[in-house]
Amino acid sequence: MARVLYINHYAGSPEMGMEFRPYYMAREWQRQGHEVRIVASTFSHLRSRNPSAPGEEVIDGITYDWIKTRPYEGNGGGRILNMLTFVAGLYRRANRYAREFRPDAVIASSTYPLDIFPAHRIARKSGARLIFEVHDLWPLSPMELGQMSRLHPFIVTMQQGEDYACKHADVVVSMLPKADEHLVTRGMSASKFVYVPNGAVLEDWDLDGAPPLPAEHAAALARYKHEKRFVVMYAGAHGLLNNMALVLEAAQRLTDTSVLFCLVGQGPEKASLQNRAAELHLSNVDFLPAVPKTVVPRLLDGADALFLSFAPQPLFRFGVSPNKLLDYMMAGKPIIAAMRAGNDPIADHALGASVAPDDPDALATAIRALAAAPELERRRMGERGQKLAREQYDYGPLARHFADQFGGRRARGAT
Repeated sequence: MARVLYINHYAGSPEMGMEFRPYYMAREWQRQGHEVRIVASTFSHLRSRNPSAPGEEVIDGITYDWIKTRPYEGNGGGRILNMLTFVAGLYRRANRYAREFRPDAVIASSTYPLDIFPAHRIARKSGARLIFEVHDLWPLSPMELGQMSRLHPFIVTMQQGEDYACKHADVVVSMLPKADEHLVTRGMSASKFVYVPNGAVLEDWDLDGAPPLPAEHAAALARYKHEKRFVVMYAGAHGLLNNMALVLEAAQRLTDTSVLFCLVGQGPEKASLQNRAAELHLSNVDFLPAVPKTVVPRLLDGADALFLSFAPQPLFRFGVSPNKLLDYMMAGKPIIAAMRAGNDPIADHALGASVAPDDPDALATAIRALAAAPELERRRMGERGQKLAREQYDYGPLARHFADQFGGRRARGAT
């Protein structure tokens, strides 16, 4: 069995909020007999609740080591300072992690690649395997999505981190199925690449044991049912990349049907979306607040179909692995996806409908057809998704596949 140091700046938990993958991987590894320590920042914009103080905290049997960093807003200098503070904290703790925890595997997993430098130091001193886990491709993401120049000092620094990881990591794990197409251009040997997608937590989908919905959401679902609406639900962030403006355009084309879009969540674009829906007098679009992850199964059970969208961006050519897609599959509902990506499980497995992310007519047509389809046909779409999630995306087997990369300690001091 291995001792695993899992470095993820933004790591959270079901109670604290995103990001969830480190928590679920660590939980499965500990069930499989490994010892895991997560190292994360005291502040993350992704969490709904941040830890109250730096230092160690045990959450559901998993030890977290919180490194103190300063809060920030947006994507400016405050966030960069937060990153640099976290990396500096890792350097200060490197000798202690190597000497006291003595990991067999060190995972650098902070989305941005700067944690690879202190992670490599810890791995070298302890003779551990060095694993680079790729969530998003940095610095390609801020370059293509944020239009940042490759000559910007921030981008140059991030590129050094990615190149260093491609050269020095023993293994590169990614949840993006085609990330290797980019990483080999940065010096990664193709043999290092291992695809481990995001997973589903099967035990969370027992509706009998699920907490009740907030009163506002329960009342809304009851109203939809009374009005005999065909509910297309989206549950997630309301940001530019989520492409929610497409929903409003499709809704304009479906006012003559029973279709209602229920958009659940928060995000920087929510207010403008609500204003635009009001301007258009859209009575078939309803906005609800975000809900805790623990009640998501009960929420999604109130929908007739579930919606997923990504703005049209070349970056998605390397594939996508959104957590909400696994939730949608486990909910057993047909899925409507508006995206152009390197992978398309909805189309590949006939889980619903897949359309272009910039074609509201196609989206409206697909929803109209789905609403008119026999209930048995829709139920079979949902059952296929649920079966796929259980067979291919269960966190247990995925964690074992990831853990296969822990074996084989380095020689102490190796590069």
